[in-house]
Amino acid sequence: MDAKTYPVTRTDAEWRAMLTPEQYQVMRHHGTERPGSCALLHEKRAGTFTCAGCDQPLFESKLKFESGTGWPSFNDPVEGSVENTVDRSYGMTRTEVHCANCGSHLGHVFPDGPPPTGLRYCINGVALNFEPSA
Repeated sequence: MDAKTYPVTRTDAEWRAMLTPEQYQVMRHHGTERPGSCALLHEKRAGTFTCAGCDQPLFESKLKFESGTGWPSFNDPVEGSVENTVDRSYGMTRTEVHCANCGSHLGHVFPDGPPPTGLRYCINGVALNFEPSA
């Protein structure tokens, strides 16, 4: 993981104990879940998507859209909830998105989304929990 210190920190053993093996691979080792494999892809209720690693609110359901990619997609995150870094893996340059609170890898952001932002935050569903609105 990054050398940066985040407000929520855990040892590798603590991350392994709290996350499923798939979550651990995606969130702590920059993996990617299989497209179309997460139930949150089809979540349409009002509510908030939070980080599976620290419960920080990340995305509001009103900014979720169907991108056809197989991963949950959003226009914009909750202000201050995510940070971006340059990802040069797999022979390409992309913008990685990670939780600003615990540093967990969430996915990537691309400049091909719908208005109003034109952004598509393509997020691994296993990195998210969903809290429906009351």
